[in-house]
Amino acid sequence: MTALAIIFVFLAASMGLGLRARRGKDMDLEQWSVGGRGFGTIFVFLLLAGEIYTTFTFLGASGWAYGKGAPAFYILCYASLAYVISYWLLPPIWRYAKEHRLVSQSDFFVSKFQSPLLGGLVALVGVVAMVPYLVLQLKGLGIIVSVSSYGHVSPHWAIVIGTVALTLYVTVSGIHGSAWTALLKDIAILAVVLILGIYLPLHYFGGIGAMFHQVDAAQPHFLTLHSSGMSPAWFASTVLLSALGFYMWPHTFGASYSAQNERVFRRNAIFMPLYQLVLLFVFFVGFAAILVVPGLTGSDTDLSLLRITTASFPPWFVGVVGGAGLLTALVPGSLLLMSSATCLAKNVYQLARPASSDADTARLAKRLVPVIALISLYFALNGGSSLVSLLLMGYALVTQLFPALLASLAPRQLVTKQGAAAGMIVGVAAVIVVTLTGTSVGSLLPGLPQAVKDLNVGVIALILNCAAMAAVSAATRRTTTTLSPASVSV
Repeated sequence: MTALAIIFVFLAASMGLGLRARRGKDMDLEQWSVGGRGFGTIFVFLLLAGEIYTTFTFLGASGWAYGKGAPAFYILCYASLAYVISYWLLPPIWRYAKEHRLVSQSDFFVSKFQSPLLGGLVALVGVVAMVPYLVLQLKGLGIIVSVSSYGHVSPHWAIVIGTVALTLYVTVSGIHGSAWTALLKDIAILAVVLILGIYLPLHYFGGIGAMFHQVDAAQPHFLTLHSSGMSPAWFASTVLLSALGFYMWPHTFGASYSAQNERVFRRNAIFMPLYQLVLLFVFFVGFAAILVVPGLTGSDTDLSLLRITTASFPPWFVGVVGGAGLLTALVPGSLLLMSSATCLAKNVYQLARPASSDADTARLAKRLVPVIALISLYFALNGGSSLVSLLLMGYALVTQLFPALLASLAPRQLVTKQGAAAGMIVGVAAVIVVTLTGTSVGSLLPGLPQAVKDLNVGVIALILNCAAMAAVSAATRRTTTTLSPASVSV
């Protein structure tokens, strides 16, 4: 019970921070969702860079190191590339959002393309993508609390309790609570990951190098990419897809609005790739678990970090690990819930009820939080995918927003609103079809070279997206030019 008590101390501390963070603030929609655009370098760093340390990182990264080996290193690569992209991508987005007082990702597309319907489509795509990401956080929360409490709390009850706490937390504190709890989360998770990643290889193998030698001896070629399947082509395409989609998540995109100025992004882009190196210690834990707690298969590989922790440390430290893991679900989960509710209220409800006031929209956004939480809870209790699989599906969906976003930043209009919508619809439809049918590029076109067959199907959807966007934009631009009064007079 010691471990369980410590986990609940972490939960109580996060709820206390959330209540304290909202003190003295009028929680209108702008304060609730983007913090009044008053966050400095540290808080923006924690909301953007700290976003990588979720239950996916805590359990999924170690689980993939345990079950997949070398392909897991894609997790180390894609965020580093995304941070480099952010140096140029985020400042113009922030400038435009501040000038036009935008509060959601969908607002950006509405304003850029002068199309509320496109904004509604972007909101729906974002929410559909965020549901599996939120399910990932809830499933991870259930695993963390159940294993860390030595089975005193079942995974199902842990998920239910976590969902209730998350809903209350988001409704009360908004992004202010997420920012302050992110500070506690990152301190706790960094300490835990470094201790585990250094101690376990030393304790069981005598060092990190010795650990890798023993893993390689036990499972030859486990630490190299495969010749087919998860090959270099899969690795490169998955890194590209995830890097392009990194800031397309509505909660990450929206968090960028909270910065005080655009210099915040450029300062953070310098240091954020270094922050990624901490992930190496998560991988070390997964590789150590291969020989210490063998036999985990399928989605059970996500248990590897917690299984080796409970086998190696006293209950009080297991409780600290569980508490840190709980925070990795609470912070990103709160941002996901808040962004989903804001997008639906601001860009779907207001599309149907344009006369609604900002106060009505803010109230609706908060009321939507428990609705989205219940939907996610249902899938978390009834779904069986591994944590990494859930994240990859979400990335494939949100990345379909990137081509239209990139085109919108050009000095002149390259893409019409019809073209942007067509590209998104085609890309999302392709992702959904291949996900539901389990199709791969190789199964669709078996005659292609192996490197092409191994490409991540999300990249194929992105290519179809760009083709549809370009074709429809060209057609609708010609139609608009033909029908314009100026053209007729000439």
